[in-house]
Amino acid sequence: MAKNKTETTDADVYEFIETFSNSEQKKKDSYELIELMRNVSGFEPKMYGPSIVGFGNYHYRYDSGHEGDAPLLGFSPRKAAISLYTFTGLEEHEHLLQDLGKFKMGKACIYVNKLSDIDLNVLDKMMKETIKFLEEKYGTI
Repeated sequence: MAKNKTETTDADVYEFIETFSNSEQKKKDSYELIELMRNVSGFEPKMYGPSIVGFGNYHYRYDSGHEGDAPLLGFSPRKAAISLYTFTGLEEHEHLLQDLGKFKMGKACIYVNKLSDIDLNVLDKMMKETIKFLEEKYGTI
């Protein structure tokens, strides 16, 4: 079975942001996301793989037998956009996207150009719903 790419590492989160972020705006937004996600999750940031800043942890197991650990919440300040790992993707949670603002959806994440494009109160609510769902379904580590 393939090795899971979202395992925690000992890499320094702040060093990652300083070296990986390609603009001052992405750095500023990354530091703001750290505070938001720390406050919502109650967890300190850790690196998951080479490029995801994650908060908290849960263990998943799919019907296919694939299993691993992933962060409850996370983000990555990628070149094209900031990837937010804050949404379950479930149909019953789609209403949370209605007032979020300007974003694009990926398969497992939300892409935003900058935090000022979205409503942070809506993001806060979305993150809380995501954590609630993940804790109910998988528990936390």
